Amino acid sequence: MNHTARPPEPLPTLDDVRAAAARIEGSIARTPFLQSRTLSKVLGATVWLKFENLQFTASFKERGALNKLLTLSADERSRGVIAASAGNHAQGVAYHAARTGVAATIVMPLTTPNVKVERVREHGARVILHGATFAEAAAEMHRRAEAEGLTVVHPFDDPAVIAGQGTATLEMLEAEPAIDTLAIPIGGGGLIAGAALVARALKPDIRIVGVQSAIFPGMARAAGQFDGAAASGSSVAEGIAVSDPGQITRRIVASHVDHIAVVGEDAIEEAVALLLGVEKTLCEGAGAAGIAAMTARPELFAGRTVGVILSGGNIDTRVLVTVLQRHLTRVGRMVRIRAELPDNPGSLARLTTIVAAHGGNIYELRHERFAATSRAKESAVSVDIELRDPADLGLMMQDMTAENFLVRREEF
Repeated sequence: MNHTARPPEPLPTLDDVRAAAARIEGSIARTPFLQSRTLSKVLGATVWLKFENLQFTASFKERGALNKLLTLSADERSRGVIAASAGNHAQGVAYHAARTGVAATIVMPLTTPNVKVERVREHGARVILHGATFAEAAAEMHRRAEAEGLTVVHPFDDPAVIAGQGTATLEMLEAEPAIDTLAIPIGGGGLIAGAALVARALKPDIRIVGVQSAIFPGMARAAGQFDGAAASGSSVAEGIAVSDPGQITRRIVASHVDHIAVVGEDAIEEAVALLLGVEKTLCEGAGAAGIAAMTARPELFAGRTVGVILSGGNIDTRVLVTVLQRHLTRVGRMVRIRAELPDNPGSLARLTTIVAAHGGNIYELRHERFAATSRAKESAVSVDIELRDPADLGLMMQDMTAENFLVRREEF
């Protein structure tokens, strides 16, 4: 018996993206696309930012989710849809399913923070918590889809989803045709696949740069642009923390994307802080990945007119606090000093007075009177200080030394 291989699914086209744009018009925000003068100066390129973090659910994922929902048949709509996600895709599907009258089921890992679970429930979706990992949740999604006759809304590997995501780039190039380079985050590849289809059709010579975390370089590896070991640990860029990119998206990336920049966690964290400090806009790690690529791989962008998609703004508050504290430490504005003080009244007061005199703000102070490393007539103090300027530290420590305090800087 001859078995004929199933032909690959046709790729979406520019016409599909334009149809998606018409379909979702009025239901998705046409987010601002603005030039950043300050970032342009800092990064050595003309930088344009697409603020997808300002969508209602704070992510571009709404575009693909809604386009998929609006292309369902009457039978598929009546039976409902299912998705697996712990993040932005879950919210996009749940929100627009409720808007369009389609019952939605979202499978989320058991480890999903409760605030995200409740947010999805508030949009009217049925939430099923299953599995310790996304892979286990996805497996449950497929099982339930089969058992209950539900239509899967895949987060990235679906032509209708890809076409929907491409509408963001269509808006960008319509607004500013001079864009000659794109910087697009890559997880499973839905966003960059849609962007690449649009950009290549409208501007064949445009440079398309994808961005991945060094912890999750799956698409870069599949494209032959990364052959090292993935970094260990968890990524601050949860939205692009995808181990196995899509099959459709791989084909599009292979044929249309010029470079994939694999960037470290420090670069992503600094990009989050930079966007908050300069643009006063809050991005999650994945949303800031394009800016991270511009700092980590400046040779790909120097002197060019770059469109950057800020893909999302859903960052956990605790993560944001940590990112900003680490940023202050990296740039020398948050420091830790250790001082040995005479154990007599007024010593600690003199130390804090010196800090205040130099404009320092004490973030945390530990008075180790009984520390084993201290002499009997001395006490040790460890102080975390936020400085107005890193240059203030030297003069501050000089004044402490003049008070006969033994001081040294310590690492966090």
